[in-house]
Amino acid sequence: MNTQSHETLQVSHPFVDSYLQFLLVTRGLSENTLTSYETDLRGFLLFLDEKSYDIKDVTDQSIFLYIMHLRRGGLNSRSLARHLSALRGFFRYCFDENYLNANPVQYLENPKLPKTLPDVLSVEEVKVILEQPDMKKKLGFRDRAILELLYASGLRVTECVTLKPIDLDLQSGLLRVHGKGSKDRIVPMHNAAIQILQLYMRDWRPHFAPIENFVFLNRSGKGLTRQAIWKLVQRYVLQANVHKNVSPHTFRHSFATHLLDGGADLRTVQLLLGHTDISATEIYTHVQADRLRQIHKQFHPRSRM
Repeated sequence: MNTQSHETLQVSHPFVDSYLQFLLVTRGLSENTLTSYETDLRGFLLFLDEKSYDIKDVTDQSIFLYIMHLRRGGLNSRSLARHLSALRGFFRYCFDENYLNANPVQYLENPKLPKTLPDVLSVEEVKVILEQPDMKKKLGFRDRAILELLYASGLRVTECVTLKPIDLDLQSGLLRVHGKGSKDRIVPMHNAAIQILQLYMRDWRPHFAPIENFVFLNRSGKGLTRQAIWKLVQRYVLQANVHKNVSPHTFRHSFATHLLDGGADLRTVQLLLGHTDISATEIYTHVQADRLRQIHKQFHPRSRM
């Protein structure tokens, strides 16, 4: 942890501590989400401390100054929206608990977010990347199983590394995914991914001498980290000579995009991705719109004039 983030985490306030306890006990948020809220709120406390502001005297103008402070620090609209979301929940809680007489973020709007996706792989690019691991070696076979699963089920990288053998029902071709906010969902897999996982679990995983009870293990028999998944994805993308900015999350985007391209409806994709709000999935609707525009341009007689 760098000095700045360490300093941020040292700043505290009983209102913030109470709110974080509320999120943990009452809302049941995941550890990752809770850590994100804590970091954002303690960053806000540090700002107040530097400006000698008291939290009870915060106004919408104070929040505006904080947003400007974050912008000068280089945060993009999506990160700013996340910070504002943390503050909105915090101040609503403080107002509801009568810690404060007013809610200073009640009328503040989120910065406009770009409705664009990161790079999405083509079906052919996915195929080439999947073919890169050496399946004659245990690490290569494990990596192929990881890549197949990321693309077959649209998993987040955290969902992939926390997957346990008990979550796999390879007979039925289903897996139980432990998603954001401790929300589980059932996701199907296609036959190719099922076969790879069956062979991995039966023939290759025992060679890792498991110490921890996760599906995917490192050389020491312990669960993989998110960084390890990121690095292996980068390695195989490089080997495949794919010139795009690809991360594990790119496989999730590609999964959703290819389903919609194939005719899947938005509601189904929402359920498969584990989005609680359909608006989080609607970012993919431009995929269908772009495809329709291309078809219209190609086949409408007036488009060719």
